[in-house]
Amino acid sequence: MHIEPGVVTGAKIVLSYATAAGAAGYSAKLIWDTLKEKGVLSLATRSIAATVAVFIFFELLPHMSVGVSEVHFILGTTLLLVLGAGPAAIGLAAGLLIQGLFFAPTDLSQYFMNLTTLLVPLFGLHVLSYHVIAKGTAYVDLDFKQVFAMSAVYQGGIVAWVAFWAFYGSGFGGENVSAVFSFGAAYMLVVLIEPLADLAVLAGAKAIRSLEGSHWVTPRLHAAS
Repeated sequence: MHIEPGVVTGAKIVLSYATAAGAAGYSAKLIWDTLKEKGVLSLATRSIAATVAVFIFFELLPHMSVGVSEVHFILGTTLLLVLGAGPAAIGLAAGLLIQGLFFAPTDLSQYFMNLTTLLVPLFGLHVLSYHVIAKGTAYVDLDFKQVFAMSAVYQGGIVAWVAFWAFYGSGFGGENVSAVFSFGAAYMLVVLIEPLADLAVLAGAKAIRSLEGSHWVTPRLHAAS
């Protein structure tokens, strides 16, 4: 996932450094929470798993350029529900960096914009989970309505940030507005697919009881909180 090079240029790109710094600060808080909860081994294990998953999302799953960015199946809800917010944040940041360093070096100048675009919706999703998911409900017991709401928030957040960067960098000309709307319409297709992927992954996790309490998944996956 990337904002196309040239959408935001010059001094305007400095804003992305500030937004990414804020995202990094909140990520540090989530990472610290994970360390306190399950320790460094669990954090490392889940972060590596998240990074591998994000690499697959970026490079192996189908993706296409539409308007001002690319449409990817970035299954942020899946990462959060299975691995937890802290490891998911690490995986998104590391996977995005690996993509830029080895597969799309022209994207590196947009790294901090793309990092903000991926992480801030994840934080919103993390906060929303406390309201959408009742206490006493393990993630493996979520229904379609709940995961659909979470997917809509995450993917909608990505579209909103892409739109912000596009309008901030290139204005409200007709061509730019059309490109943003084209991207947003295409990306909403992901909202229809991600909940199904989430439910399939959660069903698999529920069936594999050996995962419960392991270093590979977040404790909330199986244990109600």
